[in-house]
Amino acid sequence: MTTSSYVLPDPETQAEFYSDVPVKRLIAWLVDVLLIAVVCVLILPFTAFTGIFFFPVLMAVVGFIYRVVTLASGSATWGMRLVSIEMRRQTGDLFDLATALLHTTGFYVSFAFPLLQLVSVILMLTSSRSQGLTDLVMGTVALNRTARF
Repeated sequence: MTTSSYVLPDPETQAEFYSDVPVKRLIAWLVDVLLIAVVCVLILPFTAFTGIFFFPVLMAVVGFIYRVVTLASGSATWGMRLVSIEMRRQTGDLFDLATALLHTTGFYVSFAFPLLQLVSVILMLTSSRSQGLTDLVMGTVALNRTARF
């Protein structure tokens, strides 16, 4: 087993990695929700329009798949790529499928419980690495992609 000696960028000495990350995450989330909604609307005819009756469930399922696939393939959703941020593991590595699946599950659990989501938002706004609740639990972080290390 190999161990990594990598340390995530220090928010005090390398602040450019975390600059504006909470705002970028919000913009990325809005873009992602819009993309997911468009895909769901395109799927509706294939459900003989019965998908209208379970549209929130359709959005949740499509969104879950979208997040897992995009995070596993590039460590960022398309919204995150648009605003130039990417997710990194505690070791500094990009997300793999297992990490993407766990992170997305944590994201959905946070959304299922408004109090957890509120805590997550407060943590993103106040923590030195702008980590949400799922990030804090998993040791992951969102970094500015343009600031390479």
